[in-house]
Amino acid sequence: MVKHLPPTIKHLLSLRNPNVLPGPPFTRLQGLLTRTLRDARLKNAETGCTGTPFSDESLQTCTLLSANRPASLGHLYRFVTRSDIHEPDSRVNVAHAVNKAALMRESALKSAIFVGVPRVILSLAALHEALDDDVKKTLRTKSRRLATSGTIESTIMRGQALWNSIYAPHADKLHDKLGVYHPDFISFIIQSYGSVLAPLPGGTKVFTDESSLDDPDQGNLSRAMGSIVGIATLRAEERVGPQLTSHTFGLLKARNIEGLSAEDSWLASDEGTEWVLRTVDEILDLLASEGQQEAETVGKVKL
Repeated sequence: MVKHLPPTIKHLLSLRNPNVLPGPPFTRLQGLLTRTLRDARLKNAETGCTGTPFSDESLQTCTLLSANRPASLGHLYRFVTRSDIHEPDSRVNVAHAVNKAALMRESALKSAIFVGVPRVILSLAALHEALDDDVKKTLRTKSRRLATSGTIESTIMRGQALWNSIYAPHADKLHDKLGVYHPDFISFIIQSYGSVLAPLPGGTKVFTDESSLDDPDQGNLSRAMGSIVGIATLRAEERVGPQLTSHTFGLLKARNIEGLSAEDSWLASDEGTEWVLRTVDEILDLLASEGQQEAETVGKVKL
């Protein structure tokens, strides 16, 4: 049994930036979150929509996660559940807090499709640590995605339907192309779309909803919000232009979904999709400016 890393291997693992990136100071992050929330509410008023301000929190969750700033997920949770970040007693009631936390962690889970498991683990861990005890106790603990002989067929059908919805009219051509790269690759993607990316059966939630332990739809994001997860993660990941373009089309095509909410209808509009991209960029610009300031500070110290 190996109980300790050999010194040389331990040293090698310390090289090439193995640690997560720090989040920006909360005062700067709070300023940005406040501005984007205000802008989202303004868009609500302009379009006559009611309810959630376009689920800004999913976009922010996925952008911060993909940029590998897990500590910022805790700040985001506290920001969206409190009227005053420094006052624990200013938190919304537990039903609203549970709903927000469930949708944030669902957004993080879906991000694994685009940026992989490691960053999702780090961000989910940071989010879980920030959750209030009563919220932790009320979040569901049983998986709705356990594959069995009785669920696998519906999962594949759900994944294929989402695939067609995003990639039509090129869905079949792309399906066959990816299958040529590796015979199991497209099967993996379709099953992942059905299990993780597509909305689960039942109703979907928005961030102004309430939720409880017995809520069968806890954390269930809409089809449009799944596309926003894709856009935010891929935009933050950078240099994956074809995939970003595909999922941007996916959001635009979500306007054709039956029974679309007013919020999702606006998000899937040309104006809404542009707003999503620009808002992700605002967050990334803040993170980049903080990184530049840190680099300049380190450089001055070395000099």
